[in-house]
Amino acid sequence: MDWGTDLWDQYDGIDRHTQSGLDLVDRYVKFVKERTEIEQNYAKQLRNLSKKYLKRGSKEEQECGFTNHQSFQDILNELNDYAGQRELIAENMMTGICVELTKYLQDLKQERKTYLADAKKAQQNLEISFKQLENTKRRFAKEWGEAEKATQQAEKIENDTNAIKADVEKVKQQAHVKTHTAEECRNDYAAQLQKYNKEQNTFYYTEIPQLFNKLQDMDERRIRSLAEGYSQFADVEKKVLPIITKCLDGISMAGRNTNGKQDSMRFIEQHKSGFERPAEVDFEDYSQGIKPASSDANLNQPKIRTKLWPFSHKKTKSPAAEDFSHLPPEQRKKRLQSKIDDITKELQKELDQSEALEKMRGVYERNPQMGDPASLEPQITQTSQNVGRLRGQLTKYESWLAEAFRGEDSTNTAVNNNQHCSMSTDPSQNIYSEFDEDFDEDVETPIGKATALYTFQGSSQGTVSITEGEQLSVMEKDKGDGWMRVLRANGDEGYIPSSYVKF
Repeated sequence: MDWGTDLWDQYDGIDRHTQSGLDLVDRYVKFVKERTEIEQNYAKQLRNLSKKYLKRGSKEEQECGFTNHQSFQDILNELNDYAGQRELIAENMMTGICVELTKYLQDLKQERKTYLADAKKAQQNLEISFKQLENTKRRFAKEWGEAEKATQQAEKIENDTNAIKADVEKVKQQAHVKTHTAEECRNDYAAQLQKYNKEQNTFYYTEIPQLFNKLQDMDERRIRSLAEGYSQFADVEKKVLPIITKCLDGISMAGRNTNGKQDSMRFIEQHKSGFERPAEVDFEDYSQGIKPASSDANLNQPKIRTKLWPFSHKKTKSPAAEDFSHLPPEQRKKRLQSKIDDITKELQKELDQSEALEKMRGVYERNPQMGDPASLEPQITQTSQNVGRLRGQLTKYESWLAEAFRGEDSTNTAVNNNQHCSMSTDPSQNIYSEFDEDFDEDVETPIGKATALYTFQGSSQGTVSITEGEQLSVMEKDKGDGWMRVLRANGDEGYIPSSYVKF
């Protein structure tokens, strides 16, 4: 079944049906455009939301070290990526559906217009042919009537006995002419009828069926293209679903990566001061009449003890010092060690650069055609200065780190002494008995030998200066703090950075 055969007389119906189909394509394109606008606005709102809650700045970066903070940042990043996929959906719908269907719709409109115009033209041609048929038919009828009338008139005169022969011949001649003209009109009418029937047959069995079948094919192609557009509406989103799923999986992973115990440990690392808890306050019995050591003005005046409350409403921020002395002991050591690690990496990079430049200079000296050795001197000089500067910084920060460790030991010793300061003050007690035991011990012997790789100026208390290439006796190895105790040939003993010597 096809339109040309079964709908040969339904031109107006086909006109309305095909126009309705094109209107549907246009409606669908507008629908998808509105969907893309929704996706774009949704993506924009998601991006703004993500940007609003993303943390920036040093304080926020420090907080992001905690898993629960970092996981939230991960969620915001995943949401931002998710917004990108919504934008991609909008873009693909616009290009794959709206643009393509709009272009195809214009082609269909032009194609439909051509077919309907051809059908109208064929119908008009048939109508013109029919009018010509009607004209020849009316002329034939008119001329044939006049011929019959002339023939009857000639017969009447011929039968009249009183008629003159000349009049009879004249009337008969006129009747013959009229009859001949009527015969010509009859032939024209027959020819035009034959022509019209042929054109009508072509119109109804060839032209109209072909045009209507073309319109049917056009409409079916339109439906297939529209069906593809319907499928693309879902397929466009399906293509990005794996990435969207990964974004959602990332959000789920952020939840699983949140670790309360780990955050607690990190909080301890960040805020552990390293201070010892205050010792118990000794009882001072003023009722026994203890005499002051200086004047009577201070008699029985209680000693004021500094409050060391762990809680406070306001925390005053100390100005930052280069040696991080403004920080608590534990935090100071961490920052100093971090600084030393950074300087060490930078120093190693400069040393590698210096070695490479020296090798290159050697190559240039052996093969002048490859380059001028003098051209490398500025770089070699600059690298040498950088190495010296970094070694100086490294020495400075290592000495501060050693000072931090020694300060901690001194603090612990002081705290222990304070805790036992209330022991018996009997003058008869031998306060040197503890030292007598130390004097009886054997003299400490070195545990190994080492050679100084670099010169180190021991400017802080407890450190000792060494020169490059000097032979040293190792008295105490590195305990993990980056320092070791050595004995020089001249008898000087103290701490030096472990990285400055080799065994």
